[in-house]
Amino acid sequence: MRARRVDLTEAAAELLRRLVKQHGPVMFHQSGGCCDGSAPMCYPHGEFRTGAADVHLGDLVVPGIADVPVWMSGPQFEYWRHTHLTIDVVSGRGSGFSLEAPEGVRFLIRSRLLTDAEVADLDGPTAG
Repeated sequence: MRARRVDLTEAAAELLRRLVKQHGPVMFHQSGGCCDGSAPMCYPHGEFRTGAADVHLGDLVVPGIADVPVWMSGPQFEYWRHTHLTIDVVSGRGSGFSLEAPEGVRFLIRSRLLTDAEVADLDGPTAG
């Protein structure tokens, strides 16, 4: 199996299943901008328009729903290019723009440096 830049916890996967049941297919975008800073934002698939500077980190495979694409802004990716990201969910108020906001929880990123072996095994990122 190829190395991945992004994964998610089982708690985040369960929340995604509920959100997809309510809203249809979803996607993530991680900006590093204002509002919730670098919180991953969950949108109905295609509602957030990615641009040429955005980087496709990969797709989350969640049994029971369509794969969930994860995007990051290009400038943010330059800072995090050597980092493995895990999307998790915790109690608390997130952004009003992200689909989980009414649930009383918020997505967040847990990170660690990629190993040299993982870096060598990665497929390159894809620009938007």
